[in-house]
Amino acid sequence: MKPINIKKMTIDSAMPIGLLLLMSYGLVGQVIHEWIGVGMFILFIWHHILNSNWSKSLFRGRYNAYRLAQTALVSAMLLCTVGLMVSGIVLSRHVFSFLPINGGRQLARTIHLLCAYWGFVLMSVHLGFHWNRMMGMMRRRKKKESSVSAKLLRSLTAVFVAYGVYAFIFREIGTYMLLQSQFVYFDFEEPLMLFFLDYVAIMGLFIYIGHYAEVLLRGRKKKARS
Repeated sequence: MKPINIKKMTIDSAMPIGLLLLMSYGLVGQVIHEWIGVGMFILFIWHHILNSNWSKSLFRGRYNAYRLAQTALVSAMLLCTVGLMVSGIVLSRHVFSFLPINGGRQLARTIHLLCAYWGFVLMSVHLGFHWNRMMGMMRRRKKKESSVSAKLLRSLTAVFVAYGVYAFIFREIGTYMLLQSQFVYFDFEEPLMLFFLDYVAIMGLFIYIGHYAEVLLRGRKKKARS
């Protein structure tokens, strides 16, 4: 594997982990949350530098359904990331506490909540859009799966996605995305691993949605060409 691809995979693997840690704000503490947030922003910038060819080609070529969806998705993620960083700086009590920022905390808190949950979902969908490519890189390094293994994997995926739907409802993610609730409840007696299990399942749900959305959009593209 080329060094550039190793770097991309490392960053692409680190970002979902960082995202999961950020979602556990009330359980990991504010100081850790702020530093992870800074780290995520750096990873986000690095990710775009490594994938700068995509940005350079934005105004080149024709736009089909897949490319439109991908561009809209990345643009929304960028908006969420900028919103998170700016609002995070306003809300910061540790990392950026030296900045002379007064006021605006209530608005910043609302923006931070909105961008956090939308960003979580959008990044998961974005991962799904690139799932085939990521799996393709991994398949090159291992032997072909048997039909039994493939069926078992599909069954486990179905169970995991179903659990993701349950976790999405149980954790009331939709209420935060729609700002129906502006206070995130954390059960401080809950084991951290259980919290992460639910959020990994929710992430898996939207990766699944993103993956099949990508398949559908690319399928339409192929039909249009035939």
